[in-house]
Amino acid sequence: MPIYDYRCDECGKPYDVYHKVKEVAEDIVCPSCGSARHTRLISAPSFSMGGKQSEVPSCSDGSCCGGACSLN
Repeated sequence: MPIYDYRCDECGKPYDVYHKVKEVAEDIVCPSCGSARHTRLISAPSFSMGGKQSEVPSCSDGSCCGGACSLN
């Protein structure tokens, strides 16, 4: 289920909504004041592909430790 950010047009407080497949906009209400008037906010997506993350070595001498220096 995607998560969308909203801001209440009445009290101005932001809140998140976990949308179901057939979420109806009229069903979204502010958890603080109960108002159905809201603005959907634009936010950056966040997701993980899973699996093992590779470690990037840190070099204190300023040399190329990552192996991709020729790509810069």
